[in-house]
Amino acid sequence: MSDASNQDKAPFPLAMAGEGDRVSIFLLRGGKGLEMRLTSLGLNVGSELLVSQRQGGSLVVIRGETRIALGAGMAHKIMVVRC
Repeated sequence: MSDASNQDKAPFPLAMAGEGDRVSIFLLRGGKGLEMRLTSLGLNVGSELLVSQRQGGSLVVIRGETRIALGAGMAHKIMVVRC
């Protein structure tokens, strides 16, 4: 595998994803409370997301038919890989 394709699969914070990026959740780095909150929103490990909008550190992601707004702090705790 080339370095570029290895880099594409390296986990990074969701906050670093750009508009239009398709990503999959790799790891939730927060505590149990954050994990439960994200899971209740449908954001589980393995979920695929489309980054719809970015404004500052905040972003809006789409999962299926649902749009979810996330603050910068929460987005930094969600580790993703590119799809």
